[in-house]
Amino acid sequence: MEIATRLSNEIARYMDLDTRQIQITARNMANIDTPGYRAVGMDFEGEMRRAMTGVDEIGGSAINPRIFDVDGLVVRPDGNNVSMDRESLNLAEAQLKFKTGVALLKREYTRVMDAIHADAK
Repeated sequence: MEIATRLSNEIARYMDLDTRQIQITARNMANIDTPGYRAVGMDFEGEMRRAMTGVDEIGGSAINPRIFDVDGLVVRPDGNNVSMDRESLNLAEAQLKFKTGVALLKREYTRVMDAIHADAK
């Protein structure tokens, strides 16, 4: 039996996008010593907006967000532009978002379970 609400589905999309953000950050960190590697990123808020409204102008989805090269970063002599400080900040932000998603999902399921057991009280 599956218990899902509109809010729980939206939180799940939020957490899926955040997981993708963590994967992107991990990929950037893993390539910090790769000559010529360019950091990539994702517009989390824009992707979340698309996921919530169902509007998809280019054909992407919440599970497969648009990834782009990050401009404006300092390029080292080996052509790599990954900054561990920037990636660490991105990772900390993504972890905080994920924890928020877990807390919201837990609260939503508690609300649903309270509604199911309301007659028993």
